[in-house]
Amino acid sequence: MADLTKLTIAEARDGLRKGDYSSVELTEACLTAIDGADALNAFVHKTPDLALERARAADKTISAGDAPGMCGIPLGIKDLFCTKGVPSQAASKILDGFKPEYESTVTQNLFDAGSVMLGKLNMDEFAMGSSNETSVYGNAVNPWRRGNDTAELTPGGSSGGSASAVAADLCLAATGTDTGGSIRQPAAFVGITGLKPTYGRVSRWGIVAFASSLDQAGPMTKSVRDAAIMLGAMAGHDRKDSTSADLQVPDFEAVLTGDIKGKKIGIPKEYRMDGMPEEIDAIWKDGAAMLRDAGAEIVDISLPHTKYALPAYYVIAPAEASSNLARYDGVKYGHRAQLSQGDGITEMYKKTRAEGFGAEVQRRVMIGTYVLSAGFYDAYYNRARKVRALIKKDFEDVFANGVDAILTPATPSAAFGLGEMADADPIQMYLNDVFTVTVNLAGLPGISVPAGLDKQGLPLGLQLIGRPWEEGELLNHAYVLESAAGFVEKPAKWW
Repeated sequence: MADLTKLTIAEARDGLRKGDYSSVELTEACLTAIDGADALNAFVHKTPDLALERARAADKTISAGDAPGMCGIPLGIKDLFCTKGVPSQAASKILDGFKPEYESTVTQNLFDAGSVMLGKLNMDEFAMGSSNETSVYGNAVNPWRRGNDTAELTPGGSSGGSASAVAADLCLAATGTDTGGSIRQPAAFVGITGLKPTYGRVSRWGIVAFASSLDQAGPMTKSVRDAAIMLGAMAGHDRKDSTSADLQVPDFEAVLTGDIKGKKIGIPKEYRMDGMPEEIDAIWKDGAAMLRDAGAEIVDISLPHTKYALPAYYVIAPAEASSNLARYDGVKYGHRAQLSQGDGITEMYKKTRAEGFGAEVQRRVMIGTYVLSAGFYDAYYNRARKVRALIKKDFEDVFANGVDAILTPATPSAAFGLGEMADADPIQMYLNDVFTVTVNLAGLPGISVPAGLDKQGLPLGLQLIGRPWEEGELLNHAYVLESAAGFVEKPAKWW
């Protein structure tokens, strides 16, 4: 039964319905794999009893007939999603001991569809990071290695635990969140598929907020088809989220025809960065050739405000974070600092936040507070919002000219070593988001698909960006790219 963990969602769904195995057997196989993979530090709160209880319930639903596609499928849940009665810490000390009395809308939707939660997954603290090195639980580790080198690599961030767990076959899929690339970048680093839906397609209610106008949850899966199946279960209108779109959720899997003849794929010239590794450029050209061979028209396009995206993002995101994180003060829940005699409430706030927040979160909160302060609001925050509007207009103009999707690299490099950027200028780390932040600023759907290996044997991904609300068409383009690339490589097991 060990091979059960290697199944895709689609394969497991079909096998469960045929009676080849039960959800309990599938879940037990994943739980065994998780217990043997502590070296990856992907699962940080294991929930075996809850998993088996839900698996037994799923088996009853399946045997009764007409079960949803996600019924009985074992998943990992990023620690940013609130899960009732289960620790939900956002990988931060300040939420130590917090067990919500409610369920996030996304996890509720998945559980209503019969999915099984195996446990909570590691991540960067409050989703702030590109390497999963800011977590209170310690680093998550990429299951891939550079050839025979034993150096531990980052699985990317902030959804690093989700990426590592799916790539290592600890779960069949996982939830992630994407504020500036936190689904797509880690997916590219570990050779899996990561989908960031259109802003508003998936409810944010019950997900610990980082930057509210940018955050979006999505699936991290072993295939494009799996992403389509899982997104269908996650998405939907939610009255508890004022930014949730009141739109019907289509059958995303049904759109995967593999036919993109006559579709127009844009290649943005501004994404050809100075110093881009030759391997990234080569795989980008290969991806364009694959889509052309499938009948698509490849056209050069311009997104002229791309160069301003990173600075605009790193003003807007910290500004929203500083506002969202103001609620963590040690009064109602989570960590509270020990006080000295005579300390008042102000000292309690200061000590609790100093102890509870890690260095990267403190850095971003201070940046955000600064750009929102009276003397600098117009110079920084308002200007960044105007730049964001221009970036969104760039995409609107391209799509208005008949472009159906945009092809770019997913990341500027393959996975790097844990600790290699720890002491560097933080901006070097932020540059990992150079190809992904524009999608969040514009609220568009984007997907990362594994497309090949670099010379060190590490995965490289390509990104497709779609029109708003057209995840189905985007997934179909990704399906064609996935089929043409034929990426089937898996990390050699060392853990």
